[in-house]
Order: sequence, then C-alpha cells, then structure tokens
Amino acid sequence: MPESIPGLIQISNDVLADLSGYCALEVYGVVGMAAPTLVEGVVQLLPAHKLRRGVRITTIELDDATAIVDVDLYVIIEYGTNLAEVSKNLAERVRYVLTSQASVTVGRVDVHVLDVKVR
Repeated sequence: MPESIPGLIQISNDVLADLSGYCALEVYGVVGMAAPTLVEGVVQLLPAHKLRRGVRITTIELDDATAIVDVDLYVIIEYGTNLAEVSKNLAERVRYVLTSQASVTVGRVDVHVLDVKVR
C-alpha cells in the first residue's frame, strides 16, 4: 500500500483554463471559444492554441490548503442546437474534468454564449 507523502500541490490557473478550454471543444454543439471582451460587438473565434483566452478562472482561497475554483466559459455554439442543453452539458463536463484530472473543488461554472454560428 503506498504511503501518503506530506506536501502541497499547486496548479496554475492557466493549466485549469487549458483543461477547461480543451474539454469544452469535446462537447457536442460547441463550435469554439471566444474572447470575453467584445471589440465593437464583433465576436472572434479563438484558434486552438489560444483557448485559455476564452476561459476565466477565479480562485477563492478558503485556507492554506483549501480553495474553490469558479469558471467562466465564453463560447460560440452551433446554430440549430439547444442552447440550454449544450450549456448544461458543457458545465457538467468542465466540472467533471477539473475535479477528476486536477483534483480541484469547483464552485461555479458559468457558460456565456457570445455567438451562434453555422459549422
């Protein structure tokens, strides 16, 4: 039986944003990520190497060893899909991936649909 080793593991918010961005693209109905700031009302589809710009991670420190992570996702969804269902599936998938792969406690996952596009 392996022994537990005392210590602290810290995961960067950029790593959590990358995980969230890549798993968002796996959800049916999500065309891509968008930057959270609108320039003159134009929504830009982010390329695959800039997905973290479409994710905002907020960490709330409870004490030295405990933190809660809130996630805001800015997405573009495929035309003709149920926006509420795609958003729900996306939030559940991101929560699952961050909990299982990064072992973080996820507080909120908010999905912001910035545009609807035809693939």
